[in-house]
Amino acid sequence: MPYRSLNAWSLHEEGVVVVYGLLCSYDWWLDPGHVTPPSGDTPHGGFWGCNSGAIYKSRQVFDLSIGQRRDIVSWNVMIAAYGMHGFGTEALKLFKHMTVDEGTRPNHVTFTNLLSACSHSGLITEGCDLFDLMKQEYALEPDMEQYACMVDLMARSGQLSETLEFIEKMPFEANAAIWGSLLGACRIHLNLEMAEHAARFLFELEPESSGNYILLANIYSSLGRWEDASRIRCLMKERGVTKSPGCSWIEVGRKVYSFVVGDTSHPFMDQISAKMQSLYTKIKEKGYVPDTKFVLQNMEEAEKEMILYGHSEKLALAFGLISTSGSSLRIIKNLRVCGDCHSAMKYISAVEKKEIIMRDNYRFHHFVDGVCSCGDYW
Repeated sequence: MPYRSLNAWSLHEEGVVVVYGLLCSYDWWLDPGHVTPPSGDTPHGGFWGCNSGAIYKSRQVFDLSIGQRRDIVSWNVMIAAYGMHGFGTEALKLFKHMTVDEGTRPNHVTFTNLLSACSHSGLITEGCDLFDLMKQEYALEPDMEQYACMVDLMARSGQLSETLEFIEKMPFEANAAIWGSLLGACRIHLNLEMAEHAARFLFELEPESSGNYILLANIYSSLGRWEDASRIRCLMKERGVTKSPGCSWIEVGRKVYSFVVGDTSHPFMDQISAKMQSLYTKIKEKGYVPDTKFVLQNMEEAEKEMILYGHSEKLALAFGLISTSGSSLRIIKNLRVCGDCHSAMKYISAVEKKEIIMRDNYRFHHFVDGVCSCGDYW
């Protein structure tokens, strides 16, 4: 799991949570329809569905454990699952139920998961209140994980100057996760000066991480600074840093199929291409416009649009649509979904009347009837 996934820090708490983290990446191995808690000494296994797109059934499993004593790990996993699926308000409600109704005392992991949930849902005020609460109410001194969550929360909301001031006042020296969150937010808000500042630290802290170079190059490209973008790509080549290609997986008939960006080797490629053309005709009639700013090469608009068609998650989705008649499709992508694919998925969920559940390298997205659970905040 990439270091920027703040939920990764919740894996320090017990072996079961390590399993939770692994399942974030391999959720097709789970049975989302399984509600009965499995046998064993603890109820934790029943929450595996938290990461398979079956968040509602996971809550049913959690509630079924009412006859058992739910320990702090159970609460933390359920709160984290709500956060990753974009249900920040539900995570806060569960925290209130945990502390006020059940009298369970939170720990550092609880607040890491809560702050991450607030960041995923854009709950800025609530996140700041929680950061103060852990110190004032529970005498828990925030550590690097909670500070990193606050940086992510503030920066993604656009408070970049305030975030930098917050970083400079931290009682710790900022690590790669801190600067990575700031750089990622600079990509969203196109703040080049601060992006270059964060990148300088990242190139020193982890010179072999391709994501940092790609983010900075993407910011240059989005601003039309093609020479600077080319300079960063040359720097990657000089340092032997390679970019991982976008890859998506989908389960069809209990088999997992993979697609790479621009892939034309699949035996059903003709059918996939035909389905893609049909989908684009339908969603353009509903108002979809290809967002070519997510193609970071200097080329004609028509060429950019063709590149967008070949993104791996779209290929996986088209294959799923021609291969199954089920009401929902589950896709995993190794990189963060781009804005154009996110927009297309919303439109496709509406015209095809399908629930599309996508897990990228940061969070889950539930697309239903033209709306995503993230509220377009990711």
